[in-house]
Amino acid sequence: MKRLLVLTLCCLMSLGGVAQNIKSIQEINIRDPYILPDAKSGVYYMYQSSSVQENGKWYGGVVAWKSRDLKTWEGPIRVFDVPRDNWITGGVWAPEVHKYKGKYYLFATLNSDVRWKAPKQGHPAYNHRATQIFWSKSPEGPFLLFESKQPHTPLDEMCLDGTLWVEDGTPYMIYCHEWVETLDGEMDIVELKRDLSATVGKHQRLFCASAAEWSTGGGTVFEGKKSYVTDGCFLYRTKTGKLLMLWSSFFDGPYAVGIASSDTGKVSGPWRQ
Repeated sequence: MKRLLVLTLCCLMSLGGVAQNIKSIQEINIRDPYILPDAKSGVYYMYQSSSVQENGKWYGGVVAWKSRDLKTWEGPIRVFDVPRDNWITGGVWAPEVHKYKGKYYLFATLNSDVRWKAPKQGHPAYNHRATQIFWSKSPEGPFLLFESKQPHTPLDEMCLDGTLWVEDGTPYMIYCHEWVETLDGEMDIVELKRDLSATVGKHQRLFCASAAEWSTGGGTVFEGKKSYVTDGCFLYRTKTGKLLMLWSSFFDGPYAVGIASSDTGKVSGPWRQ
């Protein structure tokens, strides 16, 4: 009887602990959420930026929430902390996790307050900002560094929001070249090594933000010229075979999301806005 009572209390404590970590989707506030449907486990994973403070300094990281119905979510589970010996250790923006060849890859935009060159007069600071890829055997991490500890976007450019696209067996990263540096934000692409550890060949531009009529500018003007933003790219193949890209900018003031379509059905485009 005593053993049964102890077991019952343990179960109640366990259930209570789980209940404290379960929330409805309406209770969770995430900027730039990303959901990975993991077919193997039947679980949806939703990823969220989450920094931690150590000795007065902030370090970037990511947590995940789990769900089987997209309505109630358990978490958060800490899946990634920026390694302290990484090239930069600042906050993470817009984390995405993709399953590829049996492993899971975290695409994380890392930020810092480290300036890599002086900006033009009146322009925002040119701080190090780049997308870097980390890997894991599980959607719950821990996500690890590749050997180089370097970003996958160019060190001498401000870049963000990298995403994965695989075409004819070749992996690519599509990402945004920051408007802060270019004024007319770019959507760029680069081929990745088969294990996603590094890039292959040259980075190429797919289009600029001003190519879309609905992208009317971010409201900031430099030297008499409007700035145009590219953010949040994500590619999707429809049931009829069309290749679409969702991406974000500004339309008559507010933030907005538009769709581009590849005329050839290939990631190389050309892209029709």
